[in-house]
Amino acid sequence: MKKTLLATVALAMLPLGAQACDITIGLVLELTGEAGEYGQAGAKSVEMAFRDLNDAGGVAGCTLKTDTRDSQTQANVAVDAATQLVQVAKVPAIIGGIISPMSIPILTSVTGPAKVLQVSPASSSPTLTALGRDGKTNGVFFRTITSDALQGVAAAKFAIDKGLKKIAIVHQNNDFGVNLVKEFTDPFVALGGEVVSVTPYNAKQSSYASEVTAAMAVPADALYLISDPVDGATIARTWISQGGVQKFLLNDGMNSDDFIASVGKEYLGEAYGTSSGTNPTASTDYFNANYKDFSGIDPAADRSYDAGALVGLAVAIAGGPDAAKLPDALRAAVDPKGEVIHAGKDEFVKALALIKEGKPIRYEGVIGPVSFDQYGDITGPFRLWQIVDGVVTTVGEMTTADVDAVKAQIK
Repeated sequence: MKKTLLATVALAMLPLGAQACDITIGLVLELTGEAGEYGQAGAKSVEMAFRDLNDAGGVAGCTLKTDTRDSQTQANVAVDAATQLVQVAKVPAIIGGIISPMSIPILTSVTGPAKVLQVSPASSSPTLTALGRDGKTNGVFFRTITSDALQGVAAAKFAIDKGLKKIAIVHQNNDFGVNLVKEFTDPFVALGGEVVSVTPYNAKQSSYASEVTAAMAVPADALYLISDPVDGATIARTWISQGGVQKFLLNDGMNSDDFIASVGKEYLGEAYGTSSGTNPTASTDYFNANYKDFSGIDPAADRSYDAGALVGLAVAIAGGPDAAKLPDALRAAVDPKGEVIHAGKDEFVKALALIKEGKPIRYEGVIGPVSFDQYGDITGPFRLWQIVDGVVTTVGEMTTADVDAVKAQIK
């Protein structure tokens, strides 16, 4: 009786608006290693989303918190971190990883078997779709980025439109790189292009001279470099120093100031790339206006903000951190029949009130309105960009309809 009375008194003494409990969400992100730049930005984005939800009153009567672990861009470390979070910390959800070679083993070894929600803000491998199709995810995996099955189509059309009809490919020898090569090659050839060489490489080598020599065996209009900013810069410098044509096609992960600075903007005037795009909303404006002040990082990792917001809203819809309810609750956060909600404290106040009343919501985030298919994938536009005087500059967009039209030509 005394303990109950003391607890009641303690709750009564909390400041107005303060939360009486914490709900901790696990983050397994690449804070160091070759993907560290993106993991650090992603962590800050999730923290910003949780701050906004907490400022709006918290979810299910509690304060959202993060338990962030560094995968070090190593799969075994990622799995160990996720295992600790799920089995010891008992988190109801994990946000991560950033890149597919981290997200896939987390899913297959930890979150899938444990039936714990996992949301990746940046892992685009088609293997993640295949795992869902094969019934190996228990329906717990979602991502706020489009699959590389679609990015490959967008890159193929962009290359042809830019007159890059003979392509040499150098790619990471992992699930991401192998899949993107496949998803690019079929539409590229169907559109009249020719892949003159395909050269895999293993990460973290001190030199890629032999790989570049192999890739240059047949003359090409451009190099399609499927890499990360660290290894990619080494490969690009080697390609240039060996007399390779200074025209590049780049994957989404190469949209990096570090890559440009390391290679030299004077060599990248005809470097083109594709990234999962956005349909701008009020959330986009909010994020771009506030993220740098919060994080100290230039606007980036918008998809991580949405991942954080969706997980937080799902906890509210589920009525608490019940892992079994969170996948369905996450889908309910983007209910097409719900009232539209955008990012930020004021919008989340409205969202949490609607949830409390049992009314549906449709979160339209920083990347725009999305819905999840049966495998946790989203569809959306692709941003087409070029490096102009050292700055990644948007030069076009491919809509979902555009991508579908190209896919129809392949069949």
